[in-house]
Amino acid sequence: MAATDDALPVTPPQDGLFDLPTGFRHPSARVVLLTGPSGSGKTSLTRRLGLPVVSLDDFYLDQDHPSLPRRYGIVDWDSPLCWDQAGAMDALVTLCRTGRSDIPIYDIPTSRRTGMTSLDLQGAPIVIAEGIFAAEIVDECRAEDILADAICIVRSRIQTFFFRLARDLGEARKPPATLVRRGVSLARNEVAMITDLVGKGCQPLGFSEAEQVVQAHVRHAQLARHARQDRRPGTLSR
Repeated sequence: MAATDDALPVTPPQDGLFDLPTGFRHPSARVVLLTGPSGSGKTSLTRRLGLPVVSLDDFYLDQDHPSLPRRYGIVDWDSPLCWDQAGAMDALVTLCRTGRSDIPIYDIPTSRRTGMTSLDLQGAPIVIAEGIFAAEIVDECRAEDILADAICIVRSRIQTFFFRLARDLGEARKPPATLVRRGVSLARNEVAMITDLVGKGCQPLGFSEAEQVVQAHVRHAQLARHARQDRRPGTLSR
């Protein structure tokens, strides 16, 4: 089970999220919301899974947006108030119902959007929506009936701190002093953050556990899709 320096309860995978009322129109895909502290391995996991991915960080607001929150004299990029939640939901709902959606391209070093790209699921039954703000839309995704699962990746704070710092320095995301100061602050608040994410509906899992749960959802979705096709009029049962 997930191992951290501050143990948290692990809940079982969320069962039944693919069961819909009889006659309800099925979306073409459902979303697994993937969150966790910055540096916990979210992006690495999405690469291993090989599924379509929406990076929720691409929905950050531009640095000159008038409503951006500030902390310690700089923009507080860890606050959900600096994130376009409505835009992210619109994109995910469109993607799950139609199989295609336009996604913004966000440049973190300059803190602004630089364009748009089109994401096509190409028939994939599961899409990953990854980012530190994923827990903010758990209830909305469930209400729109596009939620497959919500997962928070958990690892030790020491690991998270150094993985995050190495990544941010390597990508020159912000000045080194800013990255170190932000990293120390995030490490201090990490347990509280994870507790908050779990309270918003995410289950805390280690890296390998999360991979297994997502793969199980893919298998479940594929079986459900085949079952619906077999029930269509004029379709021969296997």
